[in-house]
Amino acid sequence: MANIKSAEKRIKVIAKKTATNRTNKSKLKTVIKKFNEAVDSGDKALAQEKYVLAEKALDQNASKNAIHKSTASRKTSRLAKRLNKMS
Repeated sequence: MANIKSAEKRIKVIAKKTATNRTNKSKLKTVIKKFNEAVDSGDKALAQEKYVLAEKALDQNASKNAIHKSTASRKTSRLAKRLNKMS
């Protein structure tokens, strides 16, 4: 346990940030899962809609450093590729 006041504060701040990141990542996974379900169902219009939401969520998480910007870019690219493969 921390003995210094600033270290105690850092522990509290880190706990808060960890909780926020966990929530945001969970929402991101849900959005991506819904996109994948739309692609699997074959509904291109719905998949396009879900792609926009997934891309936005990825960018937001990357901007807040919840995930690395390269990871967000790679996932966005893979989702786009999957969307474009739909007939």
